[in-house]
Amino acid sequence: MQTFDATNIDQDAVLGHLMEHGYVVVENMLVGDEFEEIRDAVAKQFAKEQEQPYEPGDGPETDQDEELRQYFQDSYTISEAELDRLLRRIRHTRAENMDAPWPVKPSEMNKSFLHLPTLFDYDESPRIWNIPAKLKQTPKLIEHPIMLGLMRATLGQDCTVSDISATSLGPHTEVGGAWHIDAPLTQMPEPLPDIPLTVQNAWMLDDFTLENGATRVLPKSHLLRKKPTWGYHSEEGEVILTAPAGSMAMWLSQTWHKSGPNTTDHPRRAILGYFCRSWIKPFSDYTRAVPREIMETYSPTARYLLGWSAFGPKRG
Repeated sequence: MQTFDATNIDQDAVLGHLMEHGYVVVENMLVGDEFEEIRDAVAKQFAKEQEQPYEPGDGPETDQDEELRQYFQDSYTISEAELDRLLRRIRHTRAENMDAPWPVKPSEMNKSFLHLPTLFDYDESPRIWNIPAKLKQTPKLIEHPIMLGLMRATLGQDCTVSDISATSLGPHTEVGGAWHIDAPLTQMPEPLPDIPLTVQNAWMLDDFTLENGATRVLPKSHLLRKKPTWGYHSEEGEVILTAPAGSMAMWLSQTWHKSGPNTTDHPRRAILGYFCRSWIKPFSDYTRAVPREIMETYSPTARYLLGWSAFGPKRG
């Protein structure tokens, strides 16, 4: 697997590899005190949220709740406690949205409209949503010149953050993730578009290794313009994105990818940045999720990337 070095970067070569193979890895993106500060802050937030999982409230039950429960049980490895919390989050959000019903089954829902689990692998693998409200170093990530340069070259100068979250793959979670592509491509018919609509990047907070579940990708699968079969199997020709902590992996969202099994005694952690073209509805709405007093500390560029001036205005 070819990797690039941020200390001596050739953006055209990195971009060329990304567009040809559907992925790229750049080492030395986060280094020194800056890296340690970010990693420590994320570790503290993981510990806090595993102790006290997010509970916004609840809302009225509907006839669709049992169908939702079955969908999440079939789709994810989650505990009964997390499943109950997830359904409460959905009911709470549904009540905030004036109980407007979804016209399709949960399996057909646009995942940008649907809460997803926070604790996977039966509570061993947590996820931190709404990073911009919790991590003051967020602008250092979303405005990183190399990363943002690649995003803008791929998705246009006016691209925005669709989502940024942190993941921790728990120790001895020996199944790994299923092959997939990312929303909104999951809702689109085949053949998929032949231009990138969204791009994902992973900031590696720990070394990514074969043993701890480093991300797997299938090179050039973005050119197939079709979705992978959902499953935990190996794909012929798959590449394991191994690299030291502080590196960044990036892949086009139509590139087939999955996490591997973590057979070690330690978690494997990363921050996932997800960018989209300006005309695509983002996965998370940070204009509502991030308190104004926090957003005022961010630069104008970071504010735009997180949604300000990037959504429909009141027209009259």
